[in-house]
Amino acid sequence: MMTPQLDALDWRILDQLQTDASLSNQALAERVHVSPATCLRRVKRLVDCGVIERRVALLSPDAIGAGLTAVVEITLDHQAAERLAGFEERVIAEPAVQQCYRTSSGPDFVLVVQVRDMDAYHALVQRLFTSDANVRNVKSYFSVKRSKFAPALALPQQASRSA
Repeated sequence: MMTPQLDALDWRILDQLQTDASLSNQALAERVHVSPATCLRRVKRLVDCGVIERRVALLSPDAIGAGLTAVVEITLDHQAAERLAGFEERVIAEPAVQQCYRTSSGPDFVLVVQVRDMDAYHALVQRLFTSDANVRNVKSYFSVKRSKFAPALALPQQASRSA
C-alpha cells in the first residue's frame, strides 16, 4: 500500500481524530477550518489509503474488571518461519493479548496482555505458553501503575499548528 502525500490539512485532521475520533464530521470540519464536504472527502481518503486503520473506543481496564496488565517476553525453541507464524497466529487470536510484537536481538515475541486477575493470567499462560512445546522461556512483568497510556502517534510539527 502506497502512503499518500499528506498536506497540512490532512495532518490537522489526523491530529484531531487521534484526540477524539468520536467527533462528528461537522465538528471536525469546524476544528480544522474547512467545509464539512471537504473534511468528509479527506477523511474517506485517509481511511481508503490506510493512514487511518480504524476508529475505536478506549475502555478503562479497571472499569470493566480487566485490571491486570502484563508485558510478556516469549522465546521459542525453534525459530523456523512456520513455527514463528504458528505461535503468532495463536497469540493474535487470544482476546487478552492487546499487542504482539515479533522482535529481534532478544526474545522472539513481546506481548502486552490485559486480564482480570492473576488467575486469569495463569489460565492464559496455560493456554498459550505451557501447552506449546516450542515455548522455551516466558518472562512476565506485571504493571503496578499505569503512568502513561497514549495510543496516539507523534505527528510532525506542522500537525500541531492550527490552520
